[in-house]
Amino acid sequence: MKKLFFLVCLIAFSQAVLSQTLSPTQSITFTVSQDGSGNYKTIQEAVNNFRDHMQVRVTLYVKNGTYAEKLVIPSWKPNIHIIGESKEGVIITGDDYSGKAYPGGKDWTGNSKFSTYTSYVVLVDAPDVILENLTIRNTAGRVGQAVALHVEGDRFVCKNCVLLGNQDTLYAAAEGSRQYYENCYIEGTTDFIFGKSIAVFQSCTIKNLSDSFITAAATPAYQQYGFVFFDCKLIADPSVKKAYLGRPWRPQAKTVFIRSEIGDHILPAGWDNWGNADNEKTVLYAEYGSTGPGGTTSKRAGWSKQLSAKDAKQYTLTNIFSAQSAWNPKAN
Repeated sequence: MKKLFFLVCLIAFSQAVLSQTLSPTQSITFTVSQDGSGNYKTIQEAVNNFRDHMQVRVTLYVKNGTYAEKLVIPSWKPNIHIIGESKEGVIITGDDYSGKAYPGGKDWTGNSKFSTYTSYVVLVDAPDVILENLTIRNTAGRVGQAVALHVEGDRFVCKNCVLLGNQDTLYAAAEGSRQYYENCYIEGTTDFIFGKSIAVFQSCTIKNLSDSFITAAATPAYQQYGFVFFDCKLIADPSVKKAYLGRPWRPQAKTVFIRSEIGDHILPAGWDNWGNADNEKTVLYAEYGSTGPGGTTSKRAGWSKQLSAKDAKQYTLTNIFSAQSAWNPKAN
């Protein structure tokens, strides 16, 4: 028995040493499994234990299970690809929300309560991170702002994932951050896709859970692009009858829907000015090729825009994502 215990300890120690001594240019793969059959039992433990500032891809295969973690991928842990065994079976979950008492006193900002910005279940602060085939959920309920996924890092990709919450489900946060969401399901109540980033949503399903607003972009004035939705499907809970495509969290908000199928829960006006008529002069709210019962644009807010075919052709991944440097999320 002592020999077995010693062997287990030796293996664990060897894994820890290996992860920190590998060359930053040598790719590495770990498995995360709650039953102990992998290299680590939690995702955070895996993230913490490989070498900082890796220059090639680190792959974390996560086996099915419910992972009650407040997962942080810090800026010094780039190039991670977290891929779940199945998007329904790998669930990262938490229940923090703005106003909830912070455990142990105060957070690093001196706040004794969680805020919108610290309520996340998963925080991605590093560049070149891929999340694939998993679910992230904030189960706090309808208690105000409660983020599921908060992304600050550049060149972020999220594929075939499920993002569940209520208000503020997805915080596509940092200005200049380029984020790409493909074949994802995102649901929420109010402003459940919000932030300053340059974010593209390709073939995603977006579900309203209440009469409210899908997006709340805060695009900075210098940024040519904000949120762009391609070929998405907008659906709603049967109780939802009066929802909007978006409202401006900041005056220069930019949000565009291209070739999207829009349900009848979206009001004919489509867009809201957040109670400030001055926002109508500065936002870019636009559509092209909208279909579905909510896709009729004849009664859209007069300050919104319908793109021409020529305008719509300018919305390519290359144009959207290559303002400061070339990046093709499809190459990941």
